[in-house]
Amino acid sequence: MRVIVFGSTGTIGKHVIEQSLEKGHEVVAFCRDASKLSEFKHQNLNTIEGDVLHLDDVSNAIKGQDVVIIALGSGKSRKSTVRSEGTKNIITAMKANGVDRLICQSTLGAGESTNNLNFFWKHIMFGWYLKQVFLDHELQEHYVQNSDLDWTIIRPGAFTDGEKTESYQHGFSTKDKSIKLKISRADVADFILKQVSDRRYLHQTPGLSY
Repeated sequence: MRVIVFGSTGTIGKHVIEQSLEKGHEVVAFCRDASKLSEFKHQNLNTIEGDVLHLDDVSNAIKGQDVVIIALGSGKSRKSTVRSEGTKNIITAMKANGVDRLICQSTLGAGESTNNLNFFWKHIMFGWYLKQVFLDHELQEHYVQNSDLDWTIIRPGAFTDGEKTESYQHGFSTKDKSIKLKISRADVADFILKQVSDRRYLHQTPGLSY
């Protein structure tokens, strides 16, 4: 499968690249600085430098791909709109190039999954400290859900640096308060890549947590 990863130099993106290569996919890593992926040396990996905010860069990279994975992050910025604006360009480029399958990593708490959150995450983190980041996730999801593409939005809990366990909860009820609101980055990547060949969550927004 030919897979392109946006947000490839981020903490989720690197796990996605590593696990994609392990699964035998042909991977395109789209990034602004290829030197940040210097640890990856593989015959099935092609790194393309570009800016996700420039439509021509995005469109040229998406051409000929089978699956698009979005794992965009805002770095240390709490005001960046790169998720929503970048995703809008990606969707436009996918339609122009006839690419339909989109897997987008968002966050637990977006949309109706706000009911899964505890007081700290709902009111302190997303209601105040990371409010702009959260709103950008919400706008990103709006663009994806209205794209007419074959999309899946994945909503993981807070990231940890744990190992890949493949033992986690997904697709749970928005009323479920038993989840831990945490998930390792490696397991997020594992679940993302399961969606490449599994259409169970087509046009759905599964939560992901331990």
